Amino acid sequence: MGDTRNTGNTGNTADVVAVRQPGLVLTDRFFDVPLDHDRPDGEHIRLYGREVVAAGRAHEDLPWLVYLQGGPGFPAGRPVGRENWLDRALQEYRVLLLDQRGTGRSTPANRQTLPLRGTPQQQADYLALFRADSIVRDCEHIRPRLTRGRPWSVLGQSFGGFCAVTYLSYAPHGLAEVVITGGLPGLTADADAVYRAAYPRMERKTLAHYARYPGDEAAALRIAEHLAGTREVLPDGSELTVAAFQQLGILLGSGDGSHRLHYLLEDAFVPTAAGPRLSDSFTEQAAALLSRAGSPLYTLLHEAIYAQDGRPTHWSADRIRGEFPQFERHFENGGPLLFTGETVHPWMLETQTALRPLRRTAELLAEREGWTPLYDADQLARNEVPVAAAVYHDDLFVDTAHSLETARSIAGLRTWVTDEYEHDGVRAGGGRVLDRLLRLARDEA
Repeated sequence: MGDTRNTGNTGNTADVVAVRQPGLVLTDRFFDVPLDHDRPDGEHIRLYGREVVAAGRAHEDLPWLVYLQGGPGFPAGRPVGRENWLDRALQEYRVLLLDQRGTGRSTPANRQTLPLRGTPQQQADYLALFRADSIVRDCEHIRPRLTRGRPWSVLGQSFGGFCAVTYLSYAPHGLAEVVITGGLPGLTADADAVYRAAYPRMERKTLAHYARYPGDEAAALRIAEHLAGTREVLPDGSELTVAAFQQLGILLGSGDGSHRLHYLLEDAFVPTAAGPRLSDSFTEQAAALLSRAGSPLYTLLHEAIYAQDGRPTHWSADRIRGEFPQFERHFENGGPLLFTGETVHPWMLETQTALRPLRRTAELLAEREGWTPLYDADQLARNEVPVAAAVYHDDLFVDTAHSLETARSIAGLRTWVTDEYEHDGVRAGGGRVLDRLLRLARDEA
């Protein structure tokens, strides 16, 4: 049974509802924050966070830890018991799993809701306020209401780590300590630099996969050749092109992803009256991996998270791909099909059903000028907040060299460089990863 408790420190009039899971008390929290923090008297949007505390400690005065999810465009995880890193965190913290603005239950932004904002230009102007700088200011808007003014700790995973570095840049007074997993951004690397580093990494990951599963090279070629001559539509209505198929390489960024990709490829075809076609099992799994219906900001704002020098991104990943012809259709001449991963392209606004209504909005964001800085190098150089970061040795999603350069630029930051985990280490390693980083940040390791 849920128990409804009236709270006076959340800054809104809605009641909060607490429910229980084994070992946990979960409480819904809602907060009204300015859409544009430079205009605090203007329009407000609603944020959602799930408070998680160990059963039996709900009434203790515990320090807070806010979790910032990777993305952009994904809500915080929905816990089922004291799983992975959460078990370690709950030993000493009250945790806030924050749905960043535009995600989950925090005023979601998608093909259904964005038309309420008006024209594509109005939608683009609205979404320009959904980057890391606004997310940090959201955190600072709600922190005093939960902590009674005390600083809190931050765990930033992937893009959440980018947000944490923005937090260290512009609001360090709100931070007790920071832990970053797979999310140290390049402080000066624009989108072009990010993707010039990413494509060789994707090639290495693909070739390593083929070395592990030699039969997959032929299997991938067969699928690509089939798609080059046969139109295949996924269950959600999206078209599976060769380039879209290549994006299944996003699996290679997780610890078990190479194995999952192998099992996906080996189950690709079934015989039909019209000849071999992609199996329903294959297309269903591919649709789940490729669809951005539930996370359109991952496409719409992805390149904007690297933009901070005023210049437009102009579909950087698509342009830079042209510098790496091995990713194009040269496989028809005998080369291997190379998978890609975390890249966005204008053709996605045509092939993906859920993105088509947002095509012009995406184009306007790609053309947008005037992006403001997300990091303050001078402030980071004099940082006094305890901070530790896990840097994964050959991370598919975040360039290791860029991360280590940033690590050297943040005063007092301690790194753990490891090849024990891939980008999802905080999930795969659970409490071990968080515990090690907390000890590093506190100089206890």
